[in-house]
Amino acid sequence: MQTSNVLVIGGAGFIGSHLISRLAGAASASGAPLEPGTNPDSPIAPDRILVGTRKVEHAQHLLLLPRVEVVELGVADNAALDDAIGSLGVDGIVVNLVGVLHGERAEPYGNAFLMAHVELVRQIVASCLSTGVRRLLHMSALGADSQGPSMYLRSKGDGERIVRGSGLDWTIFRPSVVFGPDDHFLNLFARMQQAAPVVPLACAQSRFQPVFVQDVVQAFLNAMVTPATIDHGYELGGPQVYTLEELVRFAGRASGHPRPVIALPDALARVEAAIMEHMPGDPLLSRDNLDSMTLDNVLEHPMASELRLRPASLESVMTDVLAGRSRDMQLKPMRASVHR
Repeated sequence: MQTSNVLVIGGAGFIGSHLISRLAGAASASGAPLEPGTNPDSPIAPDRILVGTRKVEHAQHLLLLPRVEVVELGVADNAALDDAIGSLGVDGIVVNLVGVLHGERAEPYGNAFLMAHVELVRQIVASCLSTGVRRLLHMSALGADSQGPSMYLRSKGDGERIVRGSGLDWTIFRPSVVFGPDDHFLNLFARMQQAAPVVPLACAQSRFQPVFVQDVVQAFLNAMVTPATIDHGYELGGPQVYTLEELVRFAGRASGHPRPVIALPDALARVEAAIMEHMPGDPLLSRDNLDSMTLDNVLEHPMASELRLRPASLESVMTDVLAGRSRDMQLKPMRASVHR
């Protein structure tokens, strides 16, 4: 079993929390049982697991895991990044999971996309080269392309180009949308249908191939100990393709709150997205999201055999999860009445 030290940049997020948990020997960041295609034992047992995050408090839920250390890494803090990567030793592994979905509009992309998907990648590569750390695993996105239709995809494409030209021992992953018990995708659709009588839906016929978060984690873990994955990019997806409307309807049925879904024409969808962009907080939908969804988010080829994955189906994981969310919602008033 390999024992290289590992730094996971962006490790406090959805996918990172599951990866850190597996590296630390826990079954799942959410406490959910592992599904077919996953392995409760990581093929790598790091002596040190560093979680790189913008703010330490974002990683509080990971601090009790064994061998986990949290380091604060600002996007422009080259010295802190050099120190974190250099502390791994030359046999260390760097994993970059940083990604943003929204940002100001500009050509080819706004500053939020530039800093997270391009400049940070450039800094990570430079730090690896200066400290002698060779192994880099990089999270991109299905459809990433410097000439793509959205700022998100163009910036992800430019980040990929930096990694591919780095001279490091890199592996790139390009997942479709990722689901799991604590995702912000199917759970969002379930919450919407608990609260709203109908669901107005943009890009209803856009196609996705959702992949279970534990399968994504397993791909990263397997790549860490599989030299054949070096200098390769891999698409990640589940066993079935769905339209966005089918996914929304599934979330409604499974959570016990099926609602009518109204497919919006493109012009109206863009008006809705433009309004949402200017609402307080992180927008539920942006015009750039719509631009991304002009491309089907599905795999061009079957997943590579060297990843050794048997992807779990969306229904096998999320049916009970969303049904449980519905039961929790029903019990909340009762718990409140007895102060529990």
